Amino acid sequence: MRSRSALRAAVVGSIALSLLTAACASTHTAPRPFPSPGAAATSSPEQDAPPAAPLAPDVEARSGRLVVDLALQLRGTPYVNGGGDPRGFDCSGFTQYVFRQAGRMLPRETRDQFGAGSAVRMGDQQPGDLVFFTTTAPGASHVGIVIGDDAFVHAPSSRGVVRVESLSLPYWSRRLVGIRRLDAN
Repeated sequence: MRSRSALRAAVVGSIALSLLTAACASTHTAPRPFPSPGAAATSSPEQDAPPAAPLAPDVEARSGRLVVDLALQLRGTPYVNGGGDPRGFDCSGFTQYVFRQAGRMLPRETRDQFGAGSAVRMGDQQPGDLVFFTTTAPGASHVGIVIGDDAFVHAPSSRGVVRVESLSLPYWSRRLVGIRRLDAN
């Protein structure tokens, strides 16, 4: 029979391991350089939420700027593995939530988001485009939203919060796998 201290150590070790492996919902592993444990990984994704109402034509014309404005309002929201609402986001939950608020449908998983819309060359990106990186596995395993020529907003990892970073930082520029623009609804 285990002693209380041995049982407590096993539980703490299990929680620590869970926190160390928390990351983007599509990979279930932590992207580097963000592998440190953070808050407990609990979530309540809104995957089955009803779609947002379609945008009026004049708003849809500015949908890229709308997406950026909505995304920037969420800066500071904690990372939560599997999270898809303002209580906490993982990378693809963040992008799906923002686009849904803008009246645009987007798949939940990073790899599926990478297949949406049209490819955009680096240098031709516009606000509201999705930017994809390979962080934990080959192919697209992390996603963010372009907010300007060299900046993007994303939900980085278990230790992070939704924040803005530069595409030209060596970590991100070496891992860029593509940029996608969603087609108009």
